[in-house]
Amino acid sequence: MKFVDEVSIFVKAGDGGNGMMSFRREKFIEKGGPNGGDGGDGGSVFIEAVENFNTLVDYRYTRRFNAQNGEKGGSTDCTGRKGDDLILPVPVGTTVIDSATQEVMGDLTKPGQRLMVAQGGWHGLGNTRFKSSTNRAPRQTTPGKPGEARDLKLELKVLADVGLLGLPNAGKSTFIRSVSAAKPKVADYPFTTLVPNLGVVSVDRYKNFVIADIPGLIEGASEGAGLGIRFLKHLSRTRLLLHLVDMAPLDLTDPAEAAATIVAELTKFSPALAERERWLVLNKADQILEEEQEARVAEIVERLQWTGPVYVISALAREGTEQLCYDILDFLEARAERIKENPEFAAELAELDSRIEDEARAQLQALDDKRALRRSGVRAVGDAEEDDSFWDEEDAEDGPEIIYVRD
Repeated sequence: MKFVDEVSIFVKAGDGGNGMMSFRREKFIEKGGPNGGDGGDGGSVFIEAVENFNTLVDYRYTRRFNAQNGEKGGSTDCTGRKGDDLILPVPVGTTVIDSATQEVMGDLTKPGQRLMVAQGGWHGLGNTRFKSSTNRAPRQTTPGKPGEARDLKLELKVLADVGLLGLPNAGKSTFIRSVSAAKPKVADYPFTTLVPNLGVVSVDRYKNFVIADIPGLIEGASEGAGLGIRFLKHLSRTRLLLHLVDMAPLDLTDPAEAAATIVAELTKFSPALAERERWLVLNKADQILEEEQEARVAEIVERLQWTGPVYVISALAREGTEQLCYDILDFLEARAERIKENPEFAAELAELDSRIEDEARAQLQALDDKRALRRSGVRAVGDAEEDDSFWDEEDAEDGPEIIYVRD
């Protein structure tokens, strides 16, 4: 299934049915009076979060959706049939934005959550409504009101407890393969991961958490370089970030500089996201002699001035990954318990989440505006040449898959 996390659609609610002008006509009954019925209300448009969806691909090629119109009123005081509501299913984690105003209409984070995005038109009134003691044969009716119409932008942010950060080839995909049943593509060249991959990590028999791997970041990602900037938004809903660093890169680059690059790009994208709880995970320890590991770790930690948790693992050999997963579960459980017991802590997290959402949306909107200018032939001073073909949704026919599996 093709992974699509942003789409633009047009929705139109149904128009209300017109009122009927009719008079009673029966044999041997004179002056029967008005009996025109009201029209039916137009159907509304709703967007509903559904559990088994994980992509917005259904809205990539069909982008106009109309709810049913209400029927006109009938004679003998018959009311017209109400138009059926239109319900559009989306994955859990979808944000609905009004394209005209950039207003966030709703955030669907729970299965079954439903949001009305276009109100159906009100029904028109039949001439029966206008009869009175002084107006016994009214010929007035009212037309139905038009339904609301909106251009919407749907943004999907995958729901995961833990997010992975790192340069391309830092071992993020290998890590998620080693701790879950997800099987993202792994190769010895950069950018093998093109879309987020999700895996369910089972720690105990009835305890698990969801981990998300996004495409690797490179220097300049916050300005649009590479692929990771587009998918950094998927980390905004996570509770913990794991920063994976290659301890023994094949190109002999400095691990400390690589780690600092990721922190810098993360901060540029969203300073609030950089405040999220983050652990340093030094990967590929099996590529270094045991007597050199301790010195290498100490050097990286010192140069980064890192004060948080540090883990040394080998995702390929599955060394240290089990203890890391147990510690992650303990952290998530303790965090959830503290949220229940400490309202101030819960409020702080809610405020941080709100800032992350706002900053991420502002960055992505600015990037979209810049891409739109480039495609129209306008390029800002100092902008580097960039291949936008990866993001050309109209021309892309095939694409990568998103995998979400459980052990």
